[in-house]
Amino acid sequence: MDEAKLRDIPLFAKLSRKQRKMLALRVDEVEVSPGRLVCRKGDSANELYVIEQGTAKVVRDDQYLDELGPGDFFGEMGVVEDAPRNANVIATTPMTLMILSAPALRQLEREQPQLAARINRTIEQRRHWLEPAL
Repeated sequence: MDEAKLRDIPLFAKLSRKQRKMLALRVDEVEVSPGRLVCRKGDSANELYVIEQGTAKVVRDDQYLDELGPGDFFGEMGVVEDAPRNANVIATTPMTLMILSAPALRQLEREQPQLAARINRTIEQRRHWLEPAL
């Protein structure tokens, strides 16, 4: 992956060029078709996903929770908390996703405390829309 693409993603924008280059070696990129289930509630959480292009909806037990688009990320709760996925994420348009493995994310969080703090803030925000379902 090209380091410059990572600079355009808000989650990674504040990383140094060197850090983005190292991250680029650990990130995979995939194309996803509309209607595809990207994350399934109850599955093991081994990756964090970042949306480069496209949109997805977050659903839990037939309850719509959120719409995600370019620059948004998901899958962080399960990876950070070492817990199963707590919702389904379904592509609503063609998508391009960056995938960061759990070990790579953990290493990045150790090296970049501000990134870990941003991910934890997002977890807390999302926990609020999950509370009725939890």
